[in-house]
Amino acid sequence: MHHARGTFTVKIVPLTPAPAEGLGRFSIDKEIHGDLEATTKGEMFSGGDPKAGAAGYVAIEVVTGTLGGKHGSFALQQMATMSAAGMEMKVVVVPGSGTGELKGISGTFVITIAEGKHSFDLEYELPG
Repeated sequence: MHHARGTFTVKIVPLTPAPAEGLGRFSIDKEIHGDLEATTKGEMFSGGDPKAGAAGYVAIEVVTGTLGGKHGSFALQQMATMSAAGMEMKVVVVPGSGTGELKGISGTFVITIAEGKHSFDLEYELPG
């Protein structure tokens, strides 16, 4: 397994129409810097009451850029919940989504938010 680490900024914008009463729909755009230099485009759906600390979301975004000197793209799938018990988040590379020199990529993308700044650790494997 390889690791790519760095930081990112994220822009989340509400989209209309919402898919149903009580759900939200948002665009996601990231700029990623570090061992992975990339941009992303995606969508997120959310539900629950985030102001009360009880909510969840799912998202898919396509990452396009350079990882370990290899250029291509891949998709990330996210699933997160928050409740009185805390927050849980899982972000994985979507199987079969790699293109270009990143074809066949697999892995997990761990997001850390500290002092308002986002960082990541992408643990990944490439064939060969």
